[in-house]
Amino acid sequence: MRASFIAAINQLCSERNVKPDDVLEAVRQAIATAYRKDFGNKEQEIRVVLREDQDMPTVLLIKEVVDDVLNENFEISVKDAKRVKPDAEIGDEIEIDVTPVGYGRIAAQAAKQVIIQKLQESEKKSLFEMFKDRENELLTANVTKVEPNWVTLEVEGMTVSLPWKEQIPGEHYYTGKRLRVYLDKVELTGKGPQLRISRTHSNLVKKLLELEIPEIRNGDVQIMAIARDAGMRSKVAVKSNDPRIDPIGACVGQKGVRIQAVMEEINGERVDMIEWSDDPIKLISTALQPASISAVIIVNAESHADEDGRLVKKRAAVFVEEAQRPMAIGKKGQNIRLATQLTGFELDMYNYEELPAFKAKLAELRGEEVAVAVLNAPAEEEGQEGKKAKGEEEEQPTIEEASGEEKKEAA
Repeated sequence: MRASFIAAINQLCSERNVKPDDVLEAVRQAIATAYRKDFGNKEQEIRVVLREDQDMPTVLLIKEVVDDVLNENFEISVKDAKRVKPDAEIGDEIEIDVTPVGYGRIAAQAAKQVIIQKLQESEKKSLFEMFKDRENELLTANVTKVEPNWVTLEVEGMTVSLPWKEQIPGEHYYTGKRLRVYLDKVELTGKGPQLRISRTHSNLVKKLLELEIPEIRNGDVQIMAIARDAGMRSKVAVKSNDPRIDPIGACVGQKGVRIQAVMEEINGERVDMIEWSDDPIKLISTALQPASISAVIIVNAESHADEDGRLVKKRAAVFVEEAQRPMAIGKKGQNIRLATQLTGFELDMYNYEELPAFKAKLAELRGEEVAVAVLNAPAEEEGQEGKKAKGEEEEQPTIEEASGEEKKEAA
């Protein structure tokens, strides 16, 4: 029994990634439980011994040697103890062999369900230990099943579900497809370890950039912020810690090969790289590209609580020319929404013509002059005097407008 049992243990350990000691402990507990049920009682202390040179388990009943026996389940008299162990003394713990004849087969059958349960628990614990320190990592997965609301993946031998809300919109999944997922969290539940994975998390883009771009991986280029609309567009702000390195050029790569590899992994999602700035006005202007920003007013430089304890977020007013407004806002508000996420400022969009009135009203509320950062002021229309000053010729009258001698000269 022992030889075949060892072979079975090794196979289970190999298939389920379970430690052999855990399986042996499960067997001991199962046999002890079965013995208490069939031959003893639940109060007895039972110890099961499995030896290499024996083909069946040995069941030992543990008792303490006492002068006056009050509970036979735990105690034994000195006289009776000496029959088992001649040199037994008061206070000793002795082991009494109570193994029933032919108990090996009976114990194995009775303990079958308990062993299975213990193996499952050990497997769950082992998987949890394997993944608990790997949160915030990029994992490679294989698609094994596709359902309307979720996709089943295999991640390093473990079955994991990717719910629809964590799937990239518009991405096509099929059995056998290999893809990378972001491990957000590992939880140990009653059903075992649960891996919370995602294809929409902004950190998926970050980890892919670290994978594809050596300068980010070694710290020469640092990712400062990411804003993502999964499946559509991401904005990533980076800065260089080495003055000799262009952060945007390093991320994009020659002919865009580096950033293209990242976009291909996330189903063609557009990734815009922008240069980080500690100046919030410059950062806001850059984050709203490709729109050209005319002016910015920082309304609230920091988030704070008002007199009623309500949170007042960082806020900025952005002024653009009418022609630039649709581009600054973006389709369905995407551009300004991503810029808000990236900068941390709530952004309010205004036409440039509203700047004087807005500035005056804000100055009235504050009781002080308001600082305005003018970035790209629209050119004002020049009058006739301005044109003459530049040496431009005045427009000549037409034949119909000319009178008298002018008409004759024109003719």
